[in-house]
Order: sequence, then C-alpha cells, then structure tokens
Amino acid sequence: MLDSDDDLAQRFADGSPDALSEAYSRHGRLVYSLCLGALRHREDAEDAAQQVFTRAWRSHGTYDSARPLGGWLTGITRRVIVDVQTARVRQQRLTQSGAAAPDRETVEHAAQIIDRVVVHEALERLGPPQDEILAMVYVQDLPHRQVAERLGMPVGTVKSHVHRGLARLREALEVHDG
Repeated sequence: MLDSDDDLAQRFADGSPDALSEAYSRHGRLVYSLCLGALRHREDAEDAAQQVFTRAWRSHGTYDSARPLGGWLTGITRRVIVDVQTARVRQQRLTQSGAAAPDRETVEHAAQIIDRVVVHEALERLGPPQDEILAMVYVQDLPHRQVAERLGMPVGTVKSHVHRGLARLREALEVHDG
C-alpha cells in the first residue's frame, strides 16, 4: 500500500532508500511531461527527467517535508530545463558559426508552457467544485454573482470556494528547495 503524500515527503527528506523510487512512481510522469513539453525531444526529456530525480536525491537533505514534494520537484525540473536549453544554445553556437540560436523569447515560451501545465494539474487536484469555480472566475473571467447563478450556489459560498481554492493552489504551487 502506498504511503500518504506526507509520509512520502518525510521519508524522502529523511533519505529513506525506497522513497526515491516511490517519488519517481508518483511524480515521474509529470516531470517527464514538463521536460518533453519544453524540450520537444524524447531523448532530451528522458535525460532531463533523470537529472531532476538525481538532483533531488542528492539534495534531499535540503527538502522541507512540510512542502509538497511535487512542487519541489517541479522547481528542480524548471532549473534542469533551463540548464538543458542553455547547453543547447552553447552547443549551437559552437557548431553553427553565425547561425541563430534560441533566444530569451524561446526560453520564456517554454517556461510559460511549464507554468500552464503545472497550474492545470494543480487545478485538477483541487477537485470539484473548487476547480470548476476557479476556472470560471479566472479563466472565463466571470463575476462571482454569475458563477453563483450558473452553479445554483449562494454568492458567499462561491467566494468561500474561491478563497479556499486559491489558498490550496498557492500551497500546491509553492516551491522550496533549500
């Protein structure tokens, strides 16, 4: 039986040997999909995902188990992706004299893709009705009153769901890596 997220986080922070394997089982698909979305090459994404878990394990002592392990791994993933993209730029400059290398705009675009995927996954983890309410308020830009009418809820209940949902999102998206 799998441990709770809190149990896994504590075991990972403590350096329990099986915690890395379980962390990979739980978060490997997300890390790989972020790498693939940003790097656009399967082999590069596989290498980057491996680097993420290697870096995470090497620095497990700096991990604060009070924070979500997935968020911490996402922060490491971002840095690995930037490192890979920076290495690509360097390599292109060495091999293609005068050829245009990916610029800051390309790197920023990749970061935006990662941000969208991370927020989407965090919203999905909220579950109903908070995920739906937050999407209506912040994606569809509907006022609380209109959301309440559509869902048949009091406006105060909608506002409470927005407040609690944002707090849970903030907690899920916080990245602390020491």
